[in-house]
Amino acid sequence: MRDYEIVHILDAALSQEAVDAKLELFHAALGGRVAAIDHWGVRQLAYPIRKAATGYYVVVQVTADPARLPEFERLVKLDEEAMRYLIVLNEGQPASGASVLAERLPPATAEEEEAGSGDSAAEDGAGSEDGGDDGGEDASPGRGGEGKEGEAKEGRAAGDAGGEDGEVSASGPRTASSGPPVFTGARGRRRRHEGPPIVLLNYKDVATLSRFLTEQGKILPKRTTKVTARFQRMLGTAVKRARHLALLPYVRDYGG
Repeated sequence: MRDYEIVHILDAALSQEAVDAKLELFHAALGGRVAAIDHWGVRQLAYPIRKAATGYYVVVQVTADPARLPEFERLVKLDEEAMRYLIVLNEGQPASGASVLAERLPPATAEEEEAGSGDSAAEDGAGSEDGGDDGGEDASPGRGGEGKEGEAKEGRAAGDAGGEDGEVSASGPRTASSGPPVFTGARGRRRRHEGPPIVLLNYKDVATLSRFLTEQGKILPKRTTKVTARFQRMLGTAVKRARHLALLPYVRDYGG
């Protein structure tokens, strides 16, 4: 027995009672135990399916035997009112379609910043006193400048490394999955601002997936979004599933 998630796109003319009766027929062939059923209702399709512009979406999470899947798929394909379906292994995605986001640490308050600046000033004062006691060797402008410059270079190198891997942010260590990114500025000079880390990317979360797509509907490269290779693979799989379910278009249509 394995956990599956099934997304059905049915005829928009069906009522919820008719959809429930049809799902009971499908589940009888599939067997197992139904964990959750989420009726999304009638939604606009990203592209026409069988010349239809709308469809009735329903998400089912079920525990079933893999040996029963061929018979289930045969019944769904023979049903004329079933426009499209997708069955995948359930990895813990919410049936509602939302991605699981991690909580970010709250930004530092003004009092904390003042306290931090006061501590750093006290440390600097103590360092200058120690330099004076040592005979002024370390307090020379040349050597002090080199030390500060070296520390600044090391800090910049660490920041660049964290930005490339997408695992370190201003709020501390991050998870392996990063994003969603937010871009501001003109084309060619856009600057990326970190969003809340994504713990689990849901292929039904159109709002989050759209942030990783270009205006033409293509997936943004990893060199632009600064995410990890693992997250980029997850993103590609999620976008392809969303396109199959007509949640995202394959190509942006700018026609009227």
